[in-house]
Parts: sequence; structure tokens; C-alpha cells
Amino acid sequence: MAVSLAGTRVLQEDLGIHEVTEHLVADLVERCRPVFEALGRQTFAAGLLPWQANAVKLCGNFMIASMLETFGEAFTTMRKAGVDCHLFLETMTALFGSPVSANDGRIMADERFEPAGFALTLGLKDVRLVLETAQEYASPMPLASLIRDHLLSAVAHGQADLDCSSISRVIARNAGLP
Repeated sequence: MAVSLAGTRVLQEDLGIHEVTEHLVADLVERCRPVFEALGRQTFAAGLLPWQANAVKLCGNFMIASMLETFGEAFTTMRKAGVDCHLFLETMTALFGSPVSANDGRIMADERFEPAGFALTLGLKDVRLVLETAQEYASPMPLASLIRDHLLSAVAHGQADLDCSSISRVIARNAGLP
């Protein structure tokens, strides 16, 4: 949850009210901590200013999109090499121990993209936002650009309402698989 008590970053800088805002936000986060703990597994202080928390969220979503991209590429290679994708998924799940990779990897290995747990169009929006943030700070993100292009291609091929993990279909098509 990001709370802006003093408007935009530019306004805060112009008015010199960083310190006031930081103290108010820190107090608000502490008072809301019991609610956060009831709603989620863990609470992270991503920064005292709203755009810092937003950057953490966007870059976290980028990491998930990157995982989808890499699984899509790996599964495509596994299929072309005649290797069982589920065996590969089991190996990677043991290696990384991530529930996100286990769940999305299973969806991709099974090629069951409906119903969408997280629609492809939402993934495209998140990647667009992280690229805008990167541009604002002159921070190149070439993998994010590739992922955006694959997501756009998926939308162009009628996959907009499928799960974001259906990005793997674009990668498979690019490799000559049906």
C-alpha cells in the first residue's frame, strides 16, 4: 500500500517537505502493521516515499515476467529436444523453491492458460509501467523490452484474455513449434 500525503515527488521536492512526509508515512505504516500482517505473509518497508514502493512493486512484477520468459524459452527448447517439460519443471522447482515458479511453470508445462490467474493484458501493463519507470531514471531494461514485444505479439495472436504465462506460445511459435 502506497500512501501519498504530500502529492507528487516533484511537489515534495519543490516544497522541501521530504522529512515531514517521511515521518507521517512511517507512523502510518506502523499503525497499520497489524492489518498488513493479517492480510499478508510478510510486510516490507519498501521506502518511505510512495514512488519507492511503486518501483519495488513494478520491479518485482518484472522479475516474475522475466521468469515467465525464461521458462517459455526453456520449455520450448525442452519440447524441441524431446525432454519432458514436467521433469524440467520439477528440477527447477527443487532448485529455486519458488511457489511462483512452481505454479506458473506448471501452467506452462501443461499448456493450460485458461482460466487466467493473471491476464496477459495485465502483464503487458506492468511491463509497460516498469519500462516507463526505467526510462524516467535512465536505466536500460533490455529484457523488459523483449518481454513487452512478446506480450504484444501474444495479444496480436488473440491471447489477451489468457494467463500471462501464455507468453510461452509466442516463444514456441518463434521456434517453429505449433
